[in-house]
Amino acid sequence: MRSWRRAGSALALSGSCALALMVALRPVPVQAFDLSSLDLFGLFTKKEEPPAVSQATLPYRLEFDLGGADDAKALTRTLQDASLLYRLRQDAPPDGETLARRMAADLNPLVDALWSQGYFDAEVALVVDGVALRVGAEPDARLIRALESHRNREAVPITATIRPGPVFALRKVDVAERGAAGAPAIDDPLKVSRLKPGDPATSASLRAARAALVDHLRAQSRPLAKVVDLQPVVDHAARTMDVTYVVEPGPVAGFGTVSVEETGDIPPEVIRSFIYLEPGDRYSPKALTDTRKSIGTIPAVGSVRIREDERLDGAGNLPIFVEVTERPKRLLGFSARYSTIDGPAVKTYWEHRNLFGGAERLRLEGDVFFAPRIDGTKITKFDDFERSDLGGRFAFSFLKPALWGSRYDWLLDGVATRQRVGTNRFGGYTARYGNVTTAIQRRFSDTFSISAGLEVERGQTSDVLGQVDYTLVGIPLSVKYDSTDSLLDATRGIRATASVAPYPTFLGSTVGIVQSKASLAAFYALDEDARYVLAGRVGLGSIAGADLDEVPATRRFYAGGGGSVRGYAYRTLSPLGPLNRLTGGRSLFEASLEARIKVTDTIGVVPFFDAGTAFEGSVPDFKQRLQMAAGLGLRYYTAIGPIRVDVAAPLNPRKGDKPVALYVSIGQAF
Repeated sequence: MRSWRRAGSALALSGSCALALMVALRPVPVQAFDLSSLDLFGLFTKKEEPPAVSQATLPYRLEFDLGGADDAKALTRTLQDASLLYRLRQDAPPDGETLARRMAADLNPLVDALWSQGYFDAEVALVVDGVALRVGAEPDARLIRALESHRNREAVPITATIRPGPVFALRKVDVAERGAAGAPAIDDPLKVSRLKPGDPATSASLRAARAALVDHLRAQSRPLAKVVDLQPVVDHAARTMDVTYVVEPGPVAGFGTVSVEETGDIPPEVIRSFIYLEPGDRYSPKALTDTRKSIGTIPAVGSVRIREDERLDGAGNLPIFVEVTERPKRLLGFSARYSTIDGPAVKTYWEHRNLFGGAERLRLEGDVFFAPRIDGTKITKFDDFERSDLGGRFAFSFLKPALWGSRYDWLLDGVATRQRVGTNRFGGYTARYGNVTTAIQRRFSDTFSISAGLEVERGQTSDVLGQVDYTLVGIPLSVKYDSTDSLLDATRGIRATASVAPYPTFLGSTVGIVQSKASLAAFYALDEDARYVLAGRVGLGSIAGADLDEVPATRRFYAGGGGSVRGYAYRTLSPLGPLNRLTGGRSLFEASLEARIKVTDTIGVVPFFDAGTAFEGSVPDFKQRLQMAAGLGLRYYTAIGPIRVDVAAPLNPRKGDKPVALYVSIGQAF
């Protein structure tokens, strides 16, 4: 039986009623997807059929009659999820008495499901051949006879007759603080809870409000904050609900000791090197999120669990415990990409993520890609294809994180490449070179790092300005700041990088140059759920110290391509030299602006605008015309990142530029 108590002109939920609402407001665990509730092109029809009739069992059918409710389809699904009869429909009971008890046990869950959606005046009955079983009633002999009359003839037809009535609305939302001293910890409960008078009084909105209240308090450095009670009062006459949240804000605290516990085969000192929390720092949920993200950048780490103690230590701080699981040590993979302008490319790679037991990563990559022709000839049939039409790249990368447990990392990279870049219309360059770079990186925080190293490159390039055989020996220096929330799909934050690499002749370089690069990307979510995001990027580059024809073509700047100015072929935006052929430039400017709009949780559209080019001088000359493009992208959001499909068109095309280009890849353009 359900009990009620009167509160003035209202009715306050009590007993099993209040308990049912509280249960409905608890976080709901993920449930298995029930294919038997679907009927896709008849594929699952047999699963909807009840068991065959027999003398030994009493199979039944369950139908829901909602009397023309506006949201009948969604409400039916909610009732099915709550219904024991529905879940056990393939398990036929042996007799009418057992089925009647199953029906009686189903009534309260159905009422609870309706209350969770704000239907507090709902009428519920289970009907068989005109015999109804209602809330509070016990099955009688008449119902059992009606059930048994179908034995060995047909499935018992059970109808859940639901008259939901109106959805009750919220009228008043209060927060009562228990054990708080001084000013209230929550000044504006409505603003924090995001509940407004007139909103439907559903369990989802009340549950979200409870989480929002706790999150607000924890953001004030109150790690022990909790909602200890929820007091709903339903006014049936006014069809409204008043709700009071009783919260315990808890004390303001800092971080206590950070203990690194389970780490698998990864040395604990490596994990600790990527933790930037210090005892006494003010408690912050964001700091814990940043710590999880920081540890997750270690290639050997698969997942990170950060556990908070249930009580403060003697100093009033909260101890933290970190556990990680290790990723599979070895990885073998394959990837492919394609654009209508740049052509196809395939890559295979092998990686070991804990090579010597210190979380060292070794990665080997091999690429094969189409090398576009730049001499005026074309491939019109298979016999025209030559070996030189394929480009190749082999690379290795080694990372030793947390040298001797410090915040220094050692990086060693090498690459050997043979490529041809450009188009038949604008020409381009061919190149063969090898490069080895080693560097030490210093991490100051989870967002900021600097690095310095030594680089050696030897190669040959050829283009319209002639052939350059070169050796470069330099000291690359770089700085990086990244406060974004995701590498592949950032919605908030700033990502900035800057580098300068001098290649002086006294170190052995055949041409003395200084190459500088900088890029800045910013991401701004217009709403809290990041369904509408503005993203912008600016890139700059400069080469000083030598004339253009002395600089290897691979070091000169070009714009264009899927990660630059979309709509133009890869690295084809630059000054033109003899015969109107590409020469590359000594400076670069690129800019992009995107509006990333999620239409659903998995589908998004991205209108974008790109502009940029390379310049002959070592400083961009904005009197020169920038090449511009616009387009529309489609995003399919997956667990690992969005799949990107962009269609771009040049806005001020040169003669020979294609009218449209298609790009497909994983991750956002920047």
